[in-house]
Amino acid sequence: MDWKTFGLVFGTVFMAELGDKTQLATLLFAARGDHARLTVFLGAAAALVVAAAIGVLAGSLLSNYVNPRHLQVVAGAGFILIGAWTLWQAVGGN
Repeated sequence: MDWKTFGLVFGTVFMAELGDKTQLATLLFAARGDHARLTVFLGAAAALVVAAAIGVLAGSLLSNYVNPRHLQVVAGAGFILIGAWTLWQAVGGN
């Protein structure tokens, strides 16, 4: 196992998920008294594993047809656009 890559992926995904709507939704489910915490944890963990598996499979397939560097540029531009749109909405843009 490449521990450097593992650490980089773990750190990046962990930081991206902190305070994310996924974490907030999980928090709300766990805060309700009618759900067992273990069930909430297992459901959320399974969902994140499946979402990550889809990402890995899609990335693996795309890399066969598209230069990975181009994928990085497109992903980076997408993050910048989403961030700009979020900022625009936050300052009162319509």
